[in-house]
Amino acid sequence: MAFKKLPSLEERLAEFGTLDRPVSLEEIELSLPFTERVIWPLLNSLAELALRMSPAKVNERVQHKLDLAGNPYTISRFKATQMLAALLFAGVGFALFLLLKKQSMTMRLLLPFVGAGLGYYLPEFSLNSKIKKRQRNIIRALPDALDLLTICVEAGLGFDAAMAKVAEKWNNELSVAFGRVITEIQLGKLRREALRDMADRMEVRDVSTFVAAIIQADQLGVSIAKVLRIQSDQMRLRRRQRAEEQANQAGIKMLPAIVFLIFPAIFIILLGPAAIQIIKMVTSGQLSIFG
Repeated sequence: MAFKKLPSLEERLAEFGTLDRPVSLEEIELSLPFTERVIWPLLNSLAELALRMSPAKVNERVQHKLDLAGNPYTISRFKATQMLAALLFAGVGFALFLLLKKQSMTMRLLLPFVGAGLGYYLPEFSLNSKIKKRQRNIIRALPDALDLLTICVEAGLGFDAAMAKVAEKWNNELSVAFGRVITEIQLGKLRREALRDMADRMEVRDVSTFVAAIIQADQLGVSIAKVLRIQSDQMRLRRRQRAEEQANQAGIKMLPAIVFLIFPAIFIILLGPAAIQIIKMVTSGQLSIFG
């Protein structure tokens, strides 16, 4: 679900500078959309109540999924979205309950509950899609990031400075994750713990392998540049193997489309005129199907 972007602080200050008199707090609140003033605060309050009533393990699972998706929104906003979707779909189910009067009462009574359940789990389906998309982007960007890390380390930079350089030069999911690792290290967290947390927030096998190799090299005193060079070569080999695997699966994935879409169209084009002629001959008496 897309949310309307609120104006930044600079935009508000610029708007404030063009006014002849100071804007009151009431006017600022009334300038916001109705959804931001009433609906979302109400849903957020209900979501906070649901969070307090939900088991801790359920909230941890939801938060972990949000971390895997890159934290597109907070857990309270996610719960509020689930509740809003459940109410909307329940309303659709209730409307169908009123319209489908010819159906049995049991089926009609189930419609609002089925709609509420579908609406509640629909944001989670969307979140799972965001997780898979983010993981694919990370896998695609990892070999190039390792190349840049290797170049920076071999040029004399430390590993932390190399990660900061990647976070500075690029703007993708992996660079954002590296930037978060650098911030956590600056706040006092150990590098190995920050890297492990980064791998846990991604659940990508290549990233976990890379993090394990870096931690082991740091503990054993092995050259990080050499480890990065080996990891870079392995990641590129894996990317080539994944591309070959997807190419080999292309024929199997195309088979249903060929059988159910292309072949029937070919049969209609080839046999259609002959079938029309046969039907005309049978109806006109020129051809008898009984001999």
